[in-house]
Amino acid sequence: MAEEKAIFAGGCFWCMVEPFDQQPGIKKVLSGYTGGHTVNPTYEEVSSHTTGHTEAVEITFDPSVISYADLVEIYWRQTDPTDAMGQFQDRGDNYRPVIFVDGDEQRQIATQSRQNLIDNNPFDDEIVTKIEDVKPFYVAEEYHQDFYKKDPLRHNAEEAQRKEFIRNNWDK
Repeated sequence: MAEEKAIFAGGCFWCMVEPFDQQPGIKKVLSGYTGGHTVNPTYEEVSSHTTGHTEAVEITFDPSVISYADLVEIYWRQTDPTDAMGQFQDRGDNYRPVIFVDGDEQRQIATQSRQNLIDNNPFDDEIVTKIEDVKPFYVAEEYHQDFYKKDPLRHNAEEAQRKEFIRNNWDK
């Protein structure tokens, strides 16, 4: 069985794990950092806005069960694709929304999906989520992994604005 990986940045990585983790065909979802210039950055370094990294999730999946295109669609519905400088209460370049593509096939799927969203834009503002080439992914510290399972009360509090946005915009 072949496995593939997808990397998405959509604000706080704590809130990006559960929607993917719950899908059939998902083998693993890791929280981490990507898109920057510092090797093996820490949470504190990324939070200082000096590394160029954004918080992201790396999803290992079985493409015979769930497609990359399906993952991209799930990704859109977890984010505000009109907000280039963060997501919800999380502000700054380390929370910017990016689809990191690995190869031509992922780029084509992500680009077409983004164009479909632009063509059918349910928002008043422009779609600004970037599509960039995959860069080294650095796994975040252990206390960030599976945060929704480790601290459900805090996770729910952190996720409240995102859930409200999803209800008001994506669930229509």
